[in-house]
Amino acid sequence: MSLSLHFPAVTLSVRRWPVGVLLLALVGAPVWGLAESPATAPKAAKSALTVQLATASNVTLPQRLEANGTVYAWQEAVLGAEVSGLRVAELHAAVGDRVRRGQRLASFATEAVQADLRLAQAALDEAQALAAQAQANGNRARSLQGSGAMSDQELQQLLTQEQTALARVASAQAQVAAQQLRVRQTELVAPDDGIVSARSASIGAVLAQGTEMFRLIRKGRLEWRGELTAAELELVRPGQLARISSPGGSVWLGRVRLAAPTLDASTRKGLVYVDINAPEPKTATPLRPGQYLRGELTLGEGSALVVPQAAVVPRDGFHVVGVVGPDQRVSLRKVQLGRLVGAQQEVLAGIKAGERLAASGTAFLREGDTVQIAPASPVAPAPQTAASR
Repeated sequence: MSLSLHFPAVTLSVRRWPVGVLLLALVGAPVWGLAESPATAPKAAKSALTVQLATASNVTLPQRLEANGTVYAWQEAVLGAEVSGLRVAELHAAVGDRVRRGQRLASFATEAVQADLRLAQAALDEAQALAAQAQANGNRARSLQGSGAMSDQELQQLLTQEQTALARVASAQAQVAAQQLRVRQTELVAPDDGIVSARSASIGAVLAQGTEMFRLIRKGRLEWRGELTAAELELVRPGQLARISSPGGSVWLGRVRLAAPTLDASTRKGLVYVDINAPEPKTATPLRPGQYLRGELTLGEGSALVVPQAAVVPRDGFHVVGVVGPDQRVSLRKVQLGRLVGAQQEVLAGIKAGERLAASGTAFLREGDTVQIAPASPVAPAPQTAASR
């Protein structure tokens, strides 16, 4: 009996060997390709990336409070017809006009009022004539008093007629004054300096008393009313500086006038009232009531923890940084961000001052990766104060 086994590059010939011996020899022999190769042995872990290091540090920054709010007129005067039933004859101001106190805004037809004034004046003349006659009779009665030429009853009657005539004169004078006032009210004038924000009157309209004709922004002053939470309102003080900005880049400056003493029951927010000053010189866009703008209140200065902006990356809906430990291993930490100050990012929570961070390449790192530290390069010191964006 003979058996031939063929392996790559090897041929074994076995003759007259017992089957048990042959199987034992095959099991004990190393099988080609199954032996452990030195090339497949575990290797030492390699560095995932070479990174620059940065250190989380505390700096002094302006403390600012951001909010959104609406622009309103500081005070808006509503001007209407003071005399009922008069026709609008002329309009002397339009929306957007700047007017001075006492400046004429509208005129009414005066024919009916002038006629009433003449009628009142005639009634006054009649009353004065009757009063003159009554005074003469009264003086004569007083001179005859006690002489017996006139009874006491006749004397009292003449004196009463004198007093009645004088009262009618006073009443007629009041009627004349009222009609003169109506004549003056045929011209609607501005009660204060300001800007015309609305005009609802039209020439030829006959208006009832009190009908709105114009709206006037007193002094041209505007205010921004920012919405803040109760905790934020506790930080607000009158006189603090404010900076109002629009999406187009226009900027207006102002100061806090007051913080609302109450909160809205539905939103649980209160208002801060900011008097808006003139816009910055580079701003040519006018500010309009009704605009919804972002504002920043300057609360003072304080310490803030900052890191390079490049060290923070978004991941899975969070912001993370790579903290490099003493063994060069990376630990990914979720952080809560504050303001962006130039190239520095404020961190509110998640890391401590002095911790080393991967300043670049964090997006390519995983938890536990080992990194190589690149040689330090000169870096400009972080600004101590800067305007937040």
